[in-house]
Amino acid sequence: MKYATTTGRNITKVLIANRGEIACRVMRTARKLGVQSVAVYSEADRNSMHVDMADEAYSIGPAPSQQSYLSMEKIIQVAKTSAAQAIHPGYGFLSENMEFGELCKEEGIIFIGPPSSAIRDMGIKSTSKSIMAAAGVPVVEGYHGEDQSDQCLKEHAGRIGYPVMIKAVRGGGGKGMRIVRSEQEFQEQLESARREAKKSFSDDAVLIEKFVDTPRHVEVQVFGDHHGNAVYLFERDCSVQRRHQKIIEEAPAPGIKPEIRKQLGEAAIRAAKAVNYVGAGTVEFIMDSKHNFYFMEMNTRLQVEHPVTEMITGTDLVEWQLRIAAGEKIPLSQEEIPLQGHAFEARIYAEDPNHNFVPETGPLVHLSTPPADPCTRIETGVRQGDEVSVHYDPMIAKLVVWAADRQAALTKLRYSLRQCHISSLHFHLAVDED
Repeated sequence: MKYATTTGRNITKVLIANRGEIACRVMRTARKLGVQSVAVYSEADRNSMHVDMADEAYSIGPAPSQQSYLSMEKIIQVAKTSAAQAIHPGYGFLSENMEFGELCKEEGIIFIGPPSSAIRDMGIKSTSKSIMAAAGVPVVEGYHGEDQSDQCLKEHAGRIGYPVMIKAVRGGGGKGMRIVRSEQEFQEQLESARREAKKSFSDDAVLIEKFVDTPRHVEVQVFGDHHGNAVYLFERDCSVQRRHQKIIEEAPAPGIKPEIRKQLGEAAIRAAKAVNYVGAGTVEFIMDSKHNFYFMEMNTRLQVEHPVTEMITGTDLVEWQLRIAAGEKIPLSQEEIPLQGHAFEARIYAEDPNHNFVPETGPLVHLSTPPADPCTRIETGVRQGDEVSVHYDPMIAKLVVWAADRQAALTKLRYSLRQCHISSLHFHLAVDED
């Protein structure tokens, strides 16, 4: 299928600058639309599922991601060699890299993501908070200023009131985050957060925010197009986390009244429009026990948990990404987007539960999952016999289920998890609902 872009070009071939299940996910939609897919792979992924699925595949270097999946120049070169008009970055790797978006633009390649300015503005927490506050989006009380002296930060923590959260300004994945419950422990936690921030992001600048006790992590899926339109596809609850990484996600968020759902969606639209957002994005909020919600951050890409939104709205968000990148308008108006039933996603990892869930590696000697059907999706990038590599994320699969209501969906999730059996030379994983 050909899509004319705003520049009059078509997308007939897309390069997926990623690996594993998200690369396979994008390829399935590309195939459905008649768009050819180009894979890139490291030496460790030479025999992987996404390489086999693609119409074309190119080696881009050694196993370490810095030398392969994060090498902008190598990926651009493959796009030119293969004559791909567009690059889909998936999530992780280069998906929120402003320089990569700019490089694609310079080379005349369509970057399937938002404008670089939106990635920049939303990538720095202090900048994004200021933009959101100006746009009328609720933000957590905090300090996001330039003065990074110990004394200044401590004074603001006292003004805000304990408990507070120290966060790395360039944070992500829970790195550089510390909860401080009293003034006595502030200095120690500040130094710890700075050390981790410096190591992870080469920047030890932090911000201080009020810590919301018993919080819920509620995020809204938004989409914008090149014509100034923006819609929201309802919210997901991602509160079940370990080490600040999501494990189980659901949509819609349970126990939220229609008026709160509308307020959440409209706040997310204001956030998207404040940065002239185009494509798929997620506006993340923290919600307290009284359903007050506050802007946390915006992820300027497709999320790992996007399938639960697809299940309750009957949409294909990757198809929307391709259409919008090609200059089309959003396929549905806000009023036309349905909200039906309830969906859960469980991430299945190769981890050792007896040793604080540290990642496990090795060949997958046995891998069995429940059969897929319209109400059950198995999103994976590995097959029995494949290797769980030390170089990449240990996620084996995502199990996604849908039912008419939350209780029925939860029952289906438990039943389906019991049907998942994974073993390797190093570990055996029989997943159950506990």
